[in-house]
Parts: sequence; C-alpha cells; structure tokens
Amino acid sequence: MRFILGVDEAGRGPLAGPVSVGIVAVPEGFDVAAEFPGVADSKKLSEKNREKLFAMLEARVALGDARYRVEFESAGNIDREGIAIVIRRAVSRGVNALAPDAALVHIQLDGALRAPAEYAQETIINGDELIPIISLASIAAKVVRDRLMIKLSVEYPQYGFEQHKGYGTKAHYEMLGKHGLCVIHRRSFIHLDSNGK
Repeated sequence: MRFILGVDEAGRGPLAGPVSVGIVAVPEGFDVAAEFPGVADSKKLSEKNREKLFAMLEARVALGDARYRVEFESAGNIDREGIAIVIRRAVSRGVNALAPDAALVHIQLDGALRAPAEYAQETIINGDELIPIISLASIAAKVVRDRLMIKLSVEYPQYGFEQHKGYGTKAHYEMLGKHGLCVIHRRSFIHLDSNGK
C-alpha cells in the first residue's frame, strides 16, 4: 500500500516555546476533505473547530485509517541553530518515523518545507490552505503545540502562555518587561529596550 503524507509547521513566529512540525499519513486514495468536513488551514479555524478535527484524526488513527506525529524543536535549539535548520530536522525526524520506506510514500509539504531527498515530494505555496492533507498536518501541529503551551503556563504562570501561546502580544510583552525572560523564551527573537518594550 502506498501512502500520502502531509507536512506543516506551527509556532514559527512566537517569542516562547518550541516550534512544532505536524506530519499526517493516509493511504493513497483516502479523501481527506470528505472524511474531515471543514478541514482548513489551522490559522483559519477557531480553537473549537481545530480540536474537533484533531479528535476526528485521533479517531481515524484508532481505526487504523491514518497516522500522525508532531515533532518539537526547543527554544534553545532555535536560538543556537536557527529556526530553518531545526524545522528541517523536525521534518526529517517525523517523516522518517512515519514512513521509513521512501518508495511507498509521496509527501506534500507547505510553503518552503522540504523532506529528505530520497522521498518523492512536492512543496506547495499556501499548501495549508489548498491541500487538505497539509491542512490536517497544520491542525495537528497547532493543537499539540497549544496544549503544550497550556501545560507550560502552569510552570511559568506569570506570562499568560495559556492565552497567547507564546506569541508576541501586547500582554506578553508587558509580562516580559515585568518579569524578564524564562527558560522557554527564544532569546534570539526578543529585543527589549531599557523600558522592557
């Protein structure tokens, strides 16, 4: 049996927390749009709809119809190596884990993402909007990352990660000015002046 893999990332822009890469695999011929009504780019969906579609994905995994992985790269790795390098590594790790036999898969990736060279693949600009399997990967990446940020908000309650998930909102910058950076902040992404702004 041959498989189609969709790949997308979430959390490229936040000031804190990891970047995540979602990879979803379905059998060739599986109609993602029909089986996941309303599937779309995770950024275009409400949290409720993302969670609903992710629950549907988990149900299909339980039935054996689909598989997924979400790979993280930490803020520390992003600071040391750069966002592009760590995303490429997460893509490779996830693809190799879901599809060890390159001959049996075709991979569709969003934007500028690339899989290891031995895999048949196509990179599609705005793929998270245009290609349902990539949309589903974007949902997996976003939901799993958001859940992690909510857990981290308990460990670092002063920053409000449960609300903004590490993005550079006004409230987040205010907390940075008040409390400084914590261990999960991306230091290379944050440039505060002497007033903490």
